[in-house]
Amino acid sequence: MQFFKRREDPVNEPPMAPQTQPPPPQQQQNGGQAPPAGNPFEPPMRAPEYDPMAIPRISVADRLTPVIEAEAHADDFFSMRRGATADGAVFSLEPNEMPAADGATSVLGADVQDLKRRIHKRFVKESEDDIASVSRLTKDQITEQIRLLTATIVQEEGVALTQTQRRVLIDAVVSEIAGFGPLEPLLNDPEVSEVMVNSASLIYVERKGKLIKSDAYFEDDAHALRIIERIVAPLGRRVDESSPMVDARLPDGSRVNAIIPPLALKGPSITIRKFSKDPYKAEDLVRFGTMTPQMVEFLRACVYGRLNIIVAGGTGSGKTTTLNVLSSFIPEDERIVTIEDAAELQLQQEHVVTLESRPANLEGKGEVAIRALVKNSLRMRPDRIIVGECRAGEALDMLQAMNTGHDGSLSTAHANTPRDCVSRLETMVLMAGTALPVRAIREQIASAIQLVVQQSRLRDGSRRITQVTEIQGMEGDVVVLQDIFRFEQRGMDSNGRVVGEVKATGLRPKFVSTLQAHGVSLPKDLFL
Repeated sequence: MQFFKRREDPVNEPPMAPQTQPPPPQQQQNGGQAPPAGNPFEPPMRAPEYDPMAIPRISVADRLTPVIEAEAHADDFFSMRRGATADGAVFSLEPNEMPAADGATSVLGADVQDLKRRIHKRFVKESEDDIASVSRLTKDQITEQIRLLTATIVQEEGVALTQTQRRVLIDAVVSEIAGFGPLEPLLNDPEVSEVMVNSASLIYVERKGKLIKSDAYFEDDAHALRIIERIVAPLGRRVDESSPMVDARLPDGSRVNAIIPPLALKGPSITIRKFSKDPYKAEDLVRFGTMTPQMVEFLRACVYGRLNIIVAGGTGSGKTTTLNVLSSFIPEDERIVTIEDAAELQLQQEHVVTLESRPANLEGKGEVAIRALVKNSLRMRPDRIIVGECRAGEALDMLQAMNTGHDGSLSTAHANTPRDCVSRLETMVLMAGTALPVRAIREQIASAIQLVVQQSRLRDGSRRITQVTEIQGMEGDVVVLQDIFRFEQRGMDSNGRVVGEVKATGLRPKFVSTLQAHGVSLPKDLFL
């Protein structure tokens, strides 16, 4: 079996650079010396045991096995070639500046790119006879194998490489085998918060709230598809022509969405929302300007006092990050059940049960929706229920849970203002298919939810909590809202940054008595 190999089609193979005459077979494996006994790429007899911290949650075997199986088939769909000419030949891409592990850069020209492919192919070919052993190697062990193979091939072909080029070359090959290809340096860059692949040759990243075109690229559409397969296969999910859209996550919890042809006309598209390896704390959000110390004190009291809170905002406004921070205020002795489409929350408490929805299988069966998980969680004796995001009918079950003793629950919703959030909840409840009067729905919302935390992404890319709003109840047919904190924008400075500040409205919330019943007291000057 040969994996990481393109379709066996001589017409589509790119022309290889002329190579020097190789040495006799007995000298090829060890740079002219007598070959050692056994397979040179076999792990040592006393290899260190697999370190689970090397690749969190997903082992190298989990990544390699689905790729081996997928590429063995080499069907027509996964053998697409971007930039093919009329006669089937594939033209070379321009040289690309790829970042090294330490932040240095080195230009990999077409010749070095071709050398990278040859090293990759040879590693795969020489590992075919013992795939199981290779799959058990850690990333550090694979890196050492690639380093030795690179030295051998460079010596055989007489290629002159600088130390920087050699290091970048090794990193690129290791990323192809045990990582995520050209996305690996971007995912390891702490300044990159989002990676957006528009097509195989066009990748954008978000740095400090601004979109920047990246120099990274995939070789072709088939290369991008292999990386998508590597991401989704360990999670038991699939992406193909019959199911061309998929949601997944990386080992560190980063959110991934992929969509492929025929729906994506320019080739496979990937969007990765990165999460910090160390979850942000309240102090971090204060430093970023997302919230103020007064807000932190108030929200900590609300979570400890078991108020039901909805974090509302638009796409990319930072709702999940804020939800993570709010969940960190939950006491350690409470049982928490989280429910998500793709597990993204990074709760630090020990007593946590994490549930994740499941899409339908090939036969269209086996789907488990968020709503079913919310119903099931009620039988799990939860002290707190955290729903990653309410999108549809699960909003009704969430409201009923909040109204039947499961107070202190948290969730998020897409909305531009707190008033829009209430309207969105009404719409989502109606999506459950239950013919409830609008007034009854509003009464459920007013009774179940005490606080809406509104988050926005401003013009300069910064993310801020713009409103903290209390839901006070009903007056007639209207849900009464009252702002407690509000962000007031005054304009933009010379650097294009938003200028403004968060101010308290001076009104004390009605639920202060509820907080006092839980032993929480707030200073009187907090709302001034």
